Amino acid sequence: MICDLHCHTKLSDGSLGIEDVIEQAKRTKISWLSITDHDTMASFSRSAVLGERAGVKILHGVELSAWDKKRNSKVHILCYAPSKPDRLEGLCLKSCEIRKACSKEMIEKVTEKFPIPIESILKHTTASKSIFKQHIMRALVDYGYVLEMYGDLDRELFNPQTGSCYVEREYPDVNFVIDLIHTAKGVAVMAHPAQYDNIELLELLAKKGKIDGVEIGHYSADAAYRKELSAIADRYELIRTGGSDFHGLYNSVPTHIGNESTSKEELDRILKLSAKMRQKNHE
Repeated sequence: MICDLHCHTKLSDGSLGIEDVIEQAKRTKISWLSITDHDTMASFSRSAVLGERAGVKILHGVELSAWDKKRNSKVHILCYAPSKPDRLEGLCLKSCEIRKACSKEMIEKVTEKFPIPIESILKHTTASKSIFKQHIMRALVDYGYVLEMYGDLDRELFNPQTGSCYVEREYPDVNFVIDLIHTAKGVAVMAHPAQYDNIELLELLAKKGKIDGVEIGHYSADAAYRKELSAIADRYELIRTGGSDFHGLYNSVPTHIGNESTSKEELDRILKLSAKMRQKNHE
């Protein structure tokens, strides 16, 4: 059994649609798949229907943007199997609006440097609930200013520390986001701590009993980092997940569906915790 619990579609910053992603999961013999688009649950109903048709079990998920105020850094929290997803809609809308405002500023900065029409960017966002820097880079590729999505120009424009066109604003506080996930009866898992250096935050959240799990299987974490994350997971009995973080064309490194996975035992822990939360709601 292969369980890939982290992938994206055109609804956020992936290059493939829901149907293509699920069909690829079927071809690669994925048993369980979670589509975790950024700050949108728009995949839920359609993925359930398409998954059943393809024989791929779907675990509903969403990757929520959050902010670690103490360390002034971004953090992503995966929410799995929320039985009351409507309680997350306001948060998703707010985060998408924050991202759109940042993207609007980035587009203005980029088009001052490169005379491309805004429509050349927006045409790549028609299915998405937000605008991402990948959509801007795709337009620059289309117009021949660069031959690759990731490279010198991407770093020059969008490096979070030095990029001349990079714009970032604070997302909702991580503690608020996790509390809201639990209010929605969802399971909260910290996504790819290595990507934003969130390990100190992870330990703090785990010590307080706020976080349910951590994504250890991710291309951003080397063997030493995974060992450190595993030690924290052992210490606080956290659920351990893994996923490809598939974005198709928009991935910064090669990764395919099923590239990283979650074990059946850990998936069962997610399902058991989700059922326990639902049961509490009915008591």
